[in-house]
Amino acid sequence: MPVIEITDLADPRLTDYAHLTDVALKKARGTEHGLYIAESAIVVQRALRAGHRPRSVLALGGVLDDARALVGPDVPIFSGSAELLEQLTGYLLHRGLIASMHRPELPSPQSLLATARRVVILENVADPTNVGAIFRSVAAIGADAVLVTPRCSDPFYRRAIRVSMGTVLQVPWSRLGDWGSTRELLVASGFHIAALALTRDAVSLREFAASAPDRVALVLGAEGDGLTPEAVSAADTVVQIPMAHGIDSLNVAATAAVAMYALAE
Repeated sequence: MPVIEITDLADPRLTDYAHLTDVALKKARGTEHGLYIAESAIVVQRALRAGHRPRSVLALGGVLDDARALVGPDVPIFSGSAELLEQLTGYLLHRGLIASMHRPELPSPQSLLATARRVVILENVADPTNVGAIFRSVAAIGADAVLVTPRCSDPFYRRAIRVSMGTVLQVPWSRLGDWGSTRELLVASGFHIAALALTRDAVSLREFAASAPDRVALVLGAEGDGLTPEAVSAADTVVQIPMAHGIDSLNVAATAAVAMYALAE
């Protein structure tokens, strides 16, 4: 398929890139599970390695060869000047290309837990920047999977993907139900639930890590509010990170990195 030079911004084939919100992309018509936007050749490459399918690519003239090499001859590649593409998308394509990707069907939590030893659970983390930063940290340190609650920001949102440098496309993840069913699932799968929270009975992360169970699910909550009472009640152990200078908490992404590192083998 030849490169398609953009001449009309009203071309319906460009709708995926025309100021659509993440929510609108997730509900895109004509798709099975919706779409997401992958920015930069590196992120698109990681998406392809994960088995995700591109619907089209939007690229500046200088990176057309890279775009073709990435997606092959059967995926439409739209191109135009930087000014025209900025008018279409609402921002400069600093990294040269973006792609509209089909969202994959999420795996079941059960399938992810079957072979995992270290998983991270995000409860109601609403900021996609934090979600992306958490994925990047725990992926590098060795999390086998990430599970998110219904009110957690979508890891496939554009900012989360960007901040994670595409690691949300590399680490398996899925969504959970309520805490009753989640605890039942984790226990049945042999996991010890460790909630990061400030409670009177919380044990030091150093103490917990020194004799950590074979399979651990780390539970982290939103900035400010922290974990809900339901999450704390579902935990087998409440864990806190010892701190100095009167500081009582870290950013949730930093907490995830510290806790995962302490449990890494």
